[in-house]
Amino acid sequence: MLRSSAITQGIQRSPNRAMLRAVGFGDKDFNKPIIGIANGYSTITPCNMGLMHLARRSEEAVKTAGAMPQIFGTITVSDGISMGTEGMKYSLVSREVIADSIETACNAQSMDGVLAIGGCDKNMPGAMISIARMNIPSIFVYGGTIKPGKLEGRDLTVVSAFEAVGQLTSGKITEEKLNAVEKNAIPGAGSCGGMFTANTMSAAIETMGLSLPYSSTMAAEDEEKAESAELSAIALVEAVKNDIKPLDLLTKEAFENAISVVMAVGGSTNSVLHLLAIAKTAGIELCIDDFERIRQNVPVICDLKPSGKYVTVDLHKAGGIPQVMKLLLDAGLIHGDCRNIQGKTIKEIVKDVPSSPPPNQDVIRTISNPIYKKGHLAILKGNLAVEGSVAKISGVKTPVLTGPARVFESEEDCLSAILKNKVQAGDVVVVRYEGPVGGPGMREMLSPTSAIVGQGLGEKVALITDGRFSGGSYGLVVGHVAPEAAVGGNIALVEEGDSITVDAHKKLIQLNVKEAELEDRRKRWQKPTPKYTTGILGKYSRLVSSSSKGAVTDQA
Repeated sequence: MLRSSAITQGIQRSPNRAMLRAVGFGDKDFNKPIIGIANGYSTITPCNMGLMHLARRSEEAVKTAGAMPQIFGTITVSDGISMGTEGMKYSLVSREVIADSIETACNAQSMDGVLAIGGCDKNMPGAMISIARMNIPSIFVYGGTIKPGKLEGRDLTVVSAFEAVGQLTSGKITEEKLNAVEKNAIPGAGSCGGMFTANTMSAAIETMGLSLPYSSTMAAEDEEKAESAELSAIALVEAVKNDIKPLDLLTKEAFENAISVVMAVGGSTNSVLHLLAIAKTAGIELCIDDFERIRQNVPVICDLKPSGKYVTVDLHKAGGIPQVMKLLLDAGLIHGDCRNIQGKTIKEIVKDVPSSPPPNQDVIRTISNPIYKKGHLAILKGNLAVEGSVAKISGVKTPVLTGPARVFESEEDCLSAILKNKVQAGDVVVVRYEGPVGGPGMREMLSPTSAIVGQGLGEKVALITDGRFSGGSYGLVVGHVAPEAAVGGNIALVEEGDSITVDAHKKLIQLNVKEAELEDRRKRWQKPTPKYTTGILGKYSRLVSSSSKGAVTDQA
């Protein structure tokens, strides 16, 4: 029996039906499945401003397929706009709000399935967390990637604008060039164009089978994206009829496949946080060490920004995620029997995909000729991160550095020092009290990392933090340090000038201070007063788990 029958055929069906008639139900519609369309449309960000068209296209397709659609809104925030400000503390929090809102609407109205449409970074994992919680037939429709901006024959992304600030302060470009980059970096609708967090998570969701093949790399403004939304709605109605549920698809093997694809495409550090959170909700035993285990075997085969040459629309032209999966499948690096929302296995999906990347392109390489022989997201542990940390080492020839600590208690203090040229080659920059609890909200450090790269120090300076990094960050950067400073992790005990070692080869992040000295510092350390005690940030800081466990708020 359909869940919606509790409303359409219940004891109190007269008032129930009266309400539904007011929103478009007719006599023949009450036995049809109700499909929720969780619409993240917003003009807050270019990532989401094209979603209304996709929602309407999906709505019509649901009706044509014999079900009844009900559209409801979900929130979004713009990471790119809030980056470097106090507002960025709400970014990761919004993942939980999105998950809670979709769960609330679907369960309150007894919906039989949900089609979630999203664009900006937290839309994807937020939707997936709710999808795993509810376990009703579901599909995710990605709003699509932005097309690259152009300036002097060069592709631009949002990161180009952030890096230009560092280039200006180090005298590498003029104010006029900075303004030109700003005006040309974001040409229209769609999510940030490199393999940043949105495109990384859309690729992971496609890999896990909750989005249609090829849909995760389409451009937001292309007609095929709207067509894909329509086909997604039809596929969802079929999934309702066939009772294909998310937890049928979200197996341990599916998560391992997603991690393999994230490594192969050079994806965002945030994928570690989000996949851990989704897995926990799905009841899958996934831990941070699984990322390191898979990294050892899966090479980076896609030359994509931020550290590479190309943007996501180039990946799409070269064959998209199915082409990447085909190469990994042939090499025995993913599980081919995992199914998608259409009931197809990966083997079936990629059956007709060539076993070699297309000729005359170098966006996707062969397994035997990778960009990097191992994955780019390394899990480092040591006395600075007993629970673990995530290092993004793409674009760094030698991911090893021992140097003096430059300690900052906030992102703002760190950025100010960088822009005043107070950070030098060989330094290990420490930004703390920016974790899930301490921030609260675990802000992304795109502004400091971009300024470092813009000044030409990307391979000469390490930056470690209990906060996060944007998918646009690269260089020798280590985030998600856990335990975080606000709960007494050793990152809180670092003092200016202490020797710190970051060594991705040895998977080590080490504070080179004797344990007796650390114990003495620990006795003197005082837990800081929470920055927020009320409102959503206050609630979040009291509920949130460690980043090593996905920074979730609904832990048992």
